[in-house]
Amino acid sequence: MRNFAILCLCFTVMVACAVARQSPASTEKTGQVILEYMGAAGWKISDGTTVILIDPYLSRILGPPPPLAPPYTRSLGDTRPMYGWNDVAAPDDAAIDAHIPQADFVLVTHTHYDHVLDVPHIALKTHAAVIGTESTENIMRAYGIAEKQLITVRGGEDYDFGVFSVKVIPSLHSPLDHKHYFSSETAPAGMKAPLTLQQMHPEGGTLAYLLRFHGHQILVFGGMNYIEREIEGLEPDVVLVGAAPSRKEIYDYTARLMRGLHFPPLVLPTHWDNFFAPYGASQQSSVDALQSFIQEIRAASPKTKIVVPKYFEAIPLAPELK
Repeated sequence: MRNFAILCLCFTVMVACAVARQSPASTEKTGQVILEYMGAAGWKISDGTTVILIDPYLSRILGPPPPLAPPYTRSLGDTRPMYGWNDVAAPDDAAIDAHIPQADFVLVTHTHYDHVLDVPHIALKTHAAVIGTESTENIMRAYGIAEKQLITVRGGEDYDFGVFSVKVIPSLHSPLDHKHYFSSETAPAGMKAPLTLQQMHPEGGTLAYLLRFHGHQILVFGGMNYIEREIEGLEPDVVLVGAAPSRKEIYDYTARLMRGLHFPPLVLPTHWDNFFAPYGASQQSSVDALQSFIQEIRAASPKTKIVVPKYFEAIPLAPELK
């Protein structure tokens, strides 16, 4: 009888240990999420094991500027080539490899070249899953990304990947060119690489993403717009908010967003820098332009903390959030 009791106790301990290893709650108690800004709308979000990329764009080519792009004057010694819409732009593989040794998931908000140009190289190198619209996935297919890596979405999906989950949210692109911007163009199926910048620039629809990661809820935008009804009921503790000047063409953009999200604790501006300038060049004019956005946040949501990110500087979130 005593031996049977010991066996039962051992079995109970084994089961408890197995549950502890498998329980998401146990991970939430120890995981710490770190964010890194890569410029433009690009972010790395990681717990040290799982790496999630948002619109990773490190090549910072001298390409054709979209409407309302910040001016950039080539500095002395900047020998980068200038690309036109009909040119094939080569990603900066060295910059990508230096900062992205690993990726498990790449989330693409829309198919403009400053969001998608570097993604094929990253996907081929890391075998990461690429989540995006049909337009995004057609560009991936053109570069030979395996179909098993592609997760095509249109907004409304809510996926559980174990250590994190992601809700895909229908959204809108920034109102470029004084509200005259609308594009229904998508990257078609059947294209073959290498693609020109024009082929890698159809918007193809715009998405936002809500990441649930170690107890945090991180809401990610890739541009300066949103659909108000689609954010109803969301209460993220971190929001990556598009902060470029085109936001000013949206009525009460910042205050409506803060109210709709119930005044989130932390806001990180995104897509505010001059992404034509190389890393290391001065971003002072962009920082100056960002001050009005910071004031808008402070006026609309005084308790919200605002952190202006620096390239590749770790922004740790609290290790525990219940």
